[in-house]
Amino acid sequence: MGKLDNKVAIVTGASSGMGAAITRLFTQEGATVIAIARRREKLLSFIDEVAREGGKVLALSGDVAKEEDVRNAVNTAIEKYGRLDIVVNNAGLMDRMAPVGDVDDQLWNSILDVNLTGPMRMMRAAIPHFLEQGRGVFVTVASIGGLHGCRAGAAYTASKHGVIGLAKNVGHMYARKGIRSNIIAPGGVNTEITQGLQFDPEGGALCGAGMATNPRMGEADEIARVALFLASDDSSFVNGATLVADSGWTAY
Repeated sequence: MGKLDNKVAIVTGASSGMGAAITRLFTQEGATVIAIARRREKLLSFIDEVAREGGKVLALSGDVAKEEDVRNAVNTAIEKYGRLDIVVNNAGLMDRMAPVGDVDDQLWNSILDVNLTGPMRMMRAAIPHFLEQGRGVFVTVASIGGLHGCRAGAAYTASKHGVIGLAKNVGHMYARKGIRSNIIAPGGVNTEITQGLQFDPEGGALCGAGMATNPRMGEADEIARVALFLASDDSSFVNGATLVADSGWTAY
């Protein structure tokens, strides 16, 4: 038996990196996963792989920055499978390491729309169904950038501090309704999040100054195993918690 047998989960940002690893592991543990991502072709290619492996997965092209796409994901879970048990807020954008004096409104809004407002929309859409079922689980992928001041630029740092506060608030507000909400704060993980970005020279140098204290980079499947713990009944007494997964980087 799998840890997530007969569960229905939504995973955002599922076409690559941590989202893909979480999707694959959840299906291996018995869940049916609705996988959401903006890059449709990449998502479909990945989902085909998971399906060939025997995973129960449905691909939805969507953007958590769009209310209609969020609602469509939740409604699809209810209409197609009759329930929704787990939401993994994984979709995220990295900024250009820019200090606040160099942040324009377009950069600020694009980062916060995905990293903070997107999870809020997903939680808001899922809560009524969780309440009706009497249980539900949120797992939000944040960052150690939400615990410290200079792991990235001003926009990303603000968004990750904000989403940790949001997820903690949800955990306490709905604890007596059978709903749990926990956070993963990864350290450096080998994903595509910085691919194609041109970092601000000064900001990049300042943010990168602490890399020498990082014991090692992590892999996406290591974060997926943390997500499985928080999504499953193994963590039934864990709520409103931030689980740091960084190989001890922040212990320095």
